[in-house]
Amino acid sequence: MSEGLNKDFFNDIRYEIRSYMVARGQTYQSVAQMLNKKFGLKFTAQSLNNKLARGSLRYSDAKLIADVLEYKIKWE
Repeated sequence: MSEGLNKDFFNDIRYEIRSYMVARGQTYQSVAQMLNKKFGLKFTAQSLNNKLARGSLRYSDAKLIADVLEYKIKWE
């Protein structure tokens, strides 16, 4: 990992995305199913969880997750 990035940084992102899922009443399984149905992807609950745990979720994946959860990512 980069000098300025540590495990806590990636855990914070993981928990933030998870909190948005919970706020919409969704699980990793249901989000994976929504992504697969809407975009024709091959996500599984385990693959989403693993990407978030490793800190390897791509920005494009985060945008797709936000879309199916009806959120927008806003930079300020």
